[in-house]
Amino acid sequence: MFFGMGAPELIIILVVVLIIFGPKNLPKLGKSLGKTAKAVREGMEEGDDDKKIDEGTTTPAPEAKVEDVTPAPEPEPVHASSEADADAEGNVKFCPSCGAKNPASNQFCAKCGTKLQ
Repeated sequence: MFFGMGAPELIIILVVVLIIFGPKNLPKLGKSLGKTAKAVREGMEEGDDDKKIDEGTTTPAPEAKVEDVTPAPEPEPVHASSEADADAEGNVKFCPSCGAKNPASNQFCAKCGTKLQ
């Protein structure tokens, strides 16, 4: 007995779901419902962990000190060149938006996602 429903009510609901989604889509539906239930369960457990930290039952991870953090290296500027240069090299394409160098096999820029010509 689920939520005050008996077997006849559950059978009717299952038949309606079968009619709406069809037998081919039932495995996909079950998989997505399982993932949703797992995500909800993990979210509830995560909320419990936060609550324990707030209550002081668990010690939070120590915060990083400013001295411990090393700055990321500055990226080298990418200079766009003409299409003739790119065609002459034959193995690179330059992004028309950001000028990033991409392999000739790429259809989209690896840096900004713009479609390459």
